Amino acid sequence: MIDMQTEELLTLEQARRLFPRPPHPSTLWRWVLEGVRGAKLETLVAGGRRYTSREAISRFVVRTTRLSGTEAPLSSSRRRARARAERILRDERI
Repeated sequence: MIDMQTEELLTLEQARRLFPRPPHPSTLWRWVLEGVRGAKLETLVAGGRRYTSREAISRFVVRTTRLSGTEAPLSSSRRRARARAERILRDERI
């Protein structure tokens, strides 16, 4: 959910320009209305205009990437660090 206190609101046109290759305007509307793999781009309506935020776009990209199953695999050192952290948390019952 977009937090109007901490997130800068962007029109969909402004948001579109944040991408390296700006998607077609209808693509953003599809992300808002239908979503991708069950994830929708968060928006809000204020004064009859629809807005999103950089943070909402970031959350959307992270969710759709995870749902696509195409996240980059962890390196062996990252896997070991993750396993070590999980052991510490388990041992401390956190």
